[in-house]
Amino acid sequence: MTQRSSIEWTDSTWNPVRGCTKISTGCKHCYAERFAERWRGIEGHPYERGFDLRLVPERLFDPLLWSQSRTIFVNSMSDLFHESVPEEYIRAVFEIMALADWHVYQVLTKRSTRMRKIVSSLPSHLQSLPHIWLGVSVENKKHGVPRINVLRQTPASVRFLSVEPLLADVGQLNLRGIHWVIVGGESGPGARPMQRSWVVSVRRQCRAAKVPFFFKQWGGIHKKHAGRTLDGRTYSGMPPLCSTTPPDGKGRIELLKEARDSFICSLAHQLTA
Repeated sequence: MTQRSSIEWTDSTWNPVRGCTKISTGCKHCYAERFAERWRGIEGHPYERGFDLRLVPERLFDPLLWSQSRTIFVNSMSDLFHESVPEEYIRAVFEIMALADWHVYQVLTKRSTRMRKIVSSLPSHLQSLPHIWLGVSVENKKHGVPRINVLRQTPASVRFLSVEPLLADVGQLNLRGIHWVIVGGESGPGARPMQRSWVVSVRRQCRAAKVPFFFKQWGGIHKKHAGRTLDGRTYSGMPPLCSTTPPDGKGRIELLKEARDSFICSLAHQLTA
């Protein structure tokens, strides 16, 4: 399930983990669960197990195969820092991201405390890389806002907030050490409404803090009809992309061999044994 993405703030998705479990009210109408459960029981489909969490080590090396630089949303169909994902596997994902440094990786979680713990314990060469962005979801004051401070304590060159689905006024945010904010309403069946004043408040705070602001969507059952314009314009702010020049085919093959010969490959075999 590596593919070009229709998500407005990324180019592609990469899912070395599939499936998840709900952790907060922002998960109530999870789009990923809704999609995955359509295929439960269909033999041979990537989601034949529905939204049950599982590792997909055969997808670990995909970024090394992509010849052009992309922004990549890591685990759009899961959460890399889910408590059932082994720390060794998370390190393997970071090792691949470090090797394939011609891409920019956007890692988003609701499990901010585990992210802080694991990233802080990674080897120094895997911490605070400019092409690996770490973010947290912020759906409301109770569950989302506390994650921001935990994110601020996590080693990262770029930290971002996905204020989506925005379910309530999040109040005054501390944007110190935050480099990007995405805002969006919930979409799909049962979508909970988002008020304009909530969006405008976050936009105002981003302007004051000089943080790039990206307005993704109003959401609703028919999100395309609602669109993503705010006060007559679209907002697509992003941090500067920092990636290296992609290697040629021979260079990518050498990197792929390096990865397969390393502990990453051994780990993949252990996890699927």
